[in-house]
Amino acid sequence: MKQNYQLRQNLPLKIVSNLINFFYRIKGLNADSSAVIFFNAKLLRFLNNIKISKNVIIKSNAQICSCNKSAKIHIGANTTVGYYTFIYSSEQILIGRNCMIAPFVYIVDSSHGTKLDSTMNTQPNKTSPIIIEDDVWIGANSTILPGVKIGKGSIIAAGSVVNSDVTEHSVYGGVPAKFIKKRS
Repeated sequence: MKQNYQLRQNLPLKIVSNLINFFYRIKGLNADSSAVIFFNAKLLRFLNNIKISKNVIIKSNAQICSCNKSAKIHIGANTTVGYYTFIYSSEQILIGRNCMIAPFVYIVDSSHGTKLDSTMNTQPNKTSPIIIEDDVWIGANSTILPGVKIGKGSIIAAGSVVNSDVTEHSVYGGVPAKFIKKRS
């Protein structure tokens, strides 16, 4: 498979990347040694529940958080997580291979309750897994909400809010995201 060399040419020095990766692996992160984690990226809380596959790139100021003891995150091979992207799991977030996640994307598999009988900050989280299949491109400033499945080969336009499933090989965009066209 041909790699996007423009994306992967300007990575941190290999020795710096190896040290950061090693540091997180010592703390329990399940990361392939080829993964590149930029210096200011943050992997939080239950690191043993986060799996980062071969050749994944996590750019500066991204935050990836397994929020509790059972929350899982898996990022597939050759996927890039953009600057300032937040991935927060309270149940499960699966991201496939060869995905491009642009800067400032927010992926969260939970939300707070909204009943009137108590304050929102005291209500339990409502969770539902997120699945992002292989070869998906998520544009900058997009939000992926709980329970969403984004089909293989799909594109999410910049600034979209995805609150329902996305069919394979489709382009979706808007708030909320709607079908625009099939990829050709």
